[in-house]
Amino acid sequence: MPSAIFHPWEDPKATPLIRFENVTKRFGDFTAVDNLTLDIYEKEFFALLGASGCGKTTLMRMLAGFETPTEGRITLDGQDISPIPVNKRDINMMFQSYALFPHLTVADNIAFGLKRSDMPSSEIGGRVDEMLNLVQLSAFAKRKPHQISGGQRQRVALARSLARNPKVLLLDEPLAALDKKLRQETQFELMDIQEKLGTTFMIVTHDQEEAMTVASRVAVMNAGIIKQIATPDAIYELPNSSYVADFIGEVNLINGKVDTHTKTSCKIAWAGGTINAQSSKDLAKGAEVRFAVRPEKVAVSTDKPDAANTIQGKVLDIAYLGNISTYHVEVASGQIIKAQLANARRLSRRSFTWDDTVWLSWTDTAGLVLTE
Repeated sequence: MPSAIFHPWEDPKATPLIRFENVTKRFGDFTAVDNLTLDIYEKEFFALLGASGCGKTTLMRMLAGFETPTEGRITLDGQDISPIPVNKRDINMMFQSYALFPHLTVADNIAFGLKRSDMPSSEIGGRVDEMLNLVQLSAFAKRKPHQISGGQRQRVALARSLARNPKVLLLDEPLAALDKKLRQETQFELMDIQEKLGTTFMIVTHDQEEAMTVASRVAVMNAGIIKQIATPDAIYELPNSSYVADFIGEVNLINGKVDTHTKTSCKIAWAGGTINAQSSKDLAKGAEVRFAVRPEKVAVSTDKPDAANTIQGKVLDIAYLGNISTYHVEVASGQIIKAQLANARRLSRRSFTWDDTVWLSWTDTAGLVLTE
């Protein structure tokens, strides 16, 4: 993620590079994007995150010019781009399939678009070399796509997309074909390249970890609507709804009603007792709310701890993930609450196992009170 100093969206004087203004896209009776307004700033690495069919790819395709908005307008650098054809927009798109030409070498694949541009032919070789150095593939310039790995093909596609120095690069699920370890390595390579070039990147993905790793800001989409736009840490720690809290990472969502409240705190009555929480929201007594608490913020112990919130339960399941274990604990109300612990000890010395009675606890600042 770019440096914390980079936050143009907080500057009221900053002008967005890309602006979606009340954009709607319908396909017959189906609304893929619904009255959406969104600003993206120069040098941002912006992520559109959502499940399949949420409208994120349609949004990207409208920006690229492959689809036309039914209503609203899209501007780039203040200019309405709707009348500008795809090949004239200062935007490039890198497809999930990479779409490399199998009969061309790596270098010729990168040069392909440049040869069809207004760049003087004498400068093309130098630009190709520059791109090969950028993606660390100079030694593979004369190879064909089938002679290099999947990760290397991905970098060739990236270099080709960046060769013409577009204002915006669109990445449609660019790492989906890579295995997990290579995908993680490539995420950091993408971030380094984006920071070096200062090109505005927009990535479409359904991979939460990917969006959280690479993006300066994340937009969570559902049914053609943006549910929340925020920095990755804010999306995770301060979701604005149950949908966002549940979509990003793991979370315990507990339904309850406001019992008492002050300007900074409240008590929530639920089937398992009372939850003490910090909240500055204006909450009416009896209002239905959801309390969201992440599993890593829930402690597990054999003895009842001295904490703001405690509840007893039985361990039903344990998901062992190597570095962490997730405990699924059933409490008296029948709800399953997840708690996550780091595996600091070897497996044979683990403190809890299946069917053990344990205490769960969390502080009054560990979770969020959500009203939607």
